[in-house]
Amino acid sequence: MNKILKSYFYWTYPRGNIHYDIMVTLILAFIFITPHLWDYGDKPSIAAGPPHPIQVVSDGGRGLIVTVQASDVNLDLQTTESKQEVKKALRKAIEPVTGDAVFVDNWQTVQDSQGNWAWKVWARR
Repeated sequence: MNKILKSYFYWTYPRGNIHYDIMVTLILAFIFITPHLWDYGDKPSIAAGPPHPIQVVSDGGRGLIVTVQASDVNLDLQTTESKQEVKKALRKAIEPVTGDAVFVDNWQTVQDSQGNWAWKVWARR
């Protein structure tokens, strides 16, 4: 029995052998059965999306133009923050749609047809 266990551990049996089939079956059983028996703590993230729709349009191959509602950005429209702080806040606001590998190049505040204020952000990946 010791010799068999040692050969299982070192995987010495050739393909097509009954012991090889047993080892493969045990490995597959472990892979497919253990997630149902043990709780690994894997849960989907409960990251809330943006409360308002975000419009994303291509900038002719140079990047993206992202329009996000002013209420979704943690900045006042008349902010006196530094450019770095504004870029950081705008990037955080558009990140749920564009992902984290995006760089904010330029921005301006605009008013939509309903009179709501928004940030228009030019970004690139």
